Amino acid sequence: MPEIPPIVAQYIPFALNVLYAILIFVIGSSIAKWAQRLVVNTVKARGLDQALGNFFGSITRYAVLAAAVIAALGKVGVQTTSLVAIFASAGLAVGLALQGSLANFASGVMILFFRPFDLMDVITAAGTTGRVTDIGLFATTLATPDHKIHILPNSAVTGGTIINLSKEGRIRGSVDIGVGYGTDLKKVTEICLAAAAKSPHVMSEPAPAFAFVNMGASSIDFQVHCFTTPDVFLDMLHDVRSHCYEDLLAANVDIPYQTITVLKGEG
Repeated sequence: MPEIPPIVAQYIPFALNVLYAILIFVIGSSIAKWAQRLVVNTVKARGLDQALGNFFGSITRYAVLAAAVIAALGKVGVQTTSLVAIFASAGLAVGLALQGSLANFASGVMILFFRPFDLMDVITAAGTTGRVTDIGLFATTLATPDHKIHILPNSAVTGGTIINLSKEGRIRGSVDIGVGYGTDLKKVTEICLAAAAKSPHVMSEPAPAFAFVNMGASSIDFQVHCFTTPDVFLDMLHDVRSHCYEDLLAANVDIPYQTITVLKGEG
């Protein structure tokens, strides 16, 4: 067997390390793809948003690839300690530059993970009430009844109280009624409850309710409470107000209004 020349022999360990490094990178790439699929399928199996699964899958893949690259470079003699420090410093700089966006992203992850609301739910958040048309990683989009589109940063959505008007599948609305003193309360109750029942948007269960709420300066005040679905809430209020007003007038019930008396002084 011919003897290996010394000049060649001294490069054999390095060549083997290069082969090992390539092997580490190839195996790492395969593991990275497998880990990405695992994360995506796990998120999908839990019923979470697909965008969230794709994002976490990509993060997992690149993290495994970065580890494989560092391990491969270390195998060929590169000082990986300095490389890791450079990556950490770069990550810190990017994090400081994008801290607002990262806060929105973290809030988006919380929304997609804990699901305080879903697409097409009607919610009140950050001072806005509307139907959820999009839940993104950085912003949530609401469509209001007046056909305005509000794009809310996710940090603003999770930074305050979220009221989900669709979670229970129904919402209660109240209509204020004022009648004159001396009016038969039983009569007013029967008229208003019958008027509320005329609306096709009012739920029969729970049934409409009538409550005495105040004795005002010129009227005794009541509220008619009715349940409906969020998508016809305004229609329900309109119907109940209209029917109550028309039926009270037809029954000759006094509906007072404020008056101003001007006294003319002598002289």
